[in-house]
Amino acid sequence: MTCIGFLSVAPVVEESMAPYVADAVAALDDFDVEYETTPMGTIVEAEDSAELFAAAHAAHEAVGGQADRVETFLKIDDKRTVDQRADEKVAAVEASLGRAARSDAEEAED
Repeated sequence: MTCIGFLSVAPVVEESMAPYVADAVAALDDFDVEYETTPMGTIVEAEDSAELFAAAHAAHEAVGGQADRVETFLKIDDKRTVDQRADEKVAAVEASLGRAARSDAEEAED
């Protein structure tokens, strides 16, 4: 997989967005993509941009019928000469950093 996207689908609603976001994430299951949901969006990996666009469109439409307004953001990293997965990109940053690329919440709580 060489096409990595950051997808955020957000309905403009007064109540919690969680049920709407869940519908958007569930729509990804109908496509040949791998994904990981984070607090701010979902990382989606696909073989090519066409599959990524199709999955993002389905996620957008899964929310569209339930809200008067939906804002969707899709950022794409389409490396065409290198086959690099999202976790490999994070590992490269961690190797340069010399540690995990996150704060240690357990130490901060002590």
